[in-house]
Amino acid sequence: MYQDRILLTTKDILEKEFKIDTRGYRPQEVDKFLDVIIRDYEEFFSIIKELENDKKEVIEDNIKLKQEIRNLKTKLEVVSETSGGEINSADVLRRLSNLEKIIYGVEEK
Repeated sequence: MYQDRILLTTKDILEKEFKIDTRGYRPQEVDKFLDVIIRDYEEFFSIIKELENDKKEVIEDNIKLKQEIRNLKTKLEVVSETSGGEINSADVLRRLSNLEKIIYGVEEK
């Protein structure tokens, strides 16, 4: 996903050759610095992959919770229809409160 927006890969950094002239940088220092950059890139890619997996899980959980809400609303409608309208406001509020606890993970104390 993000790979197409990043210009350098760890391989590009590792294989980069610098021209050396008489007043150039010390190759060992450049190599050490590039090693640090490579390690950071690898860590960034690892973090991005973890976050994408977490995002996928959250989306899947969200879909499941939305389905559960629809199912509970349908059950509520069926119960209210079969009870001949004997459901009162307090019952509806209690059920909605329980539903919110399920969805938002709020626990009673």
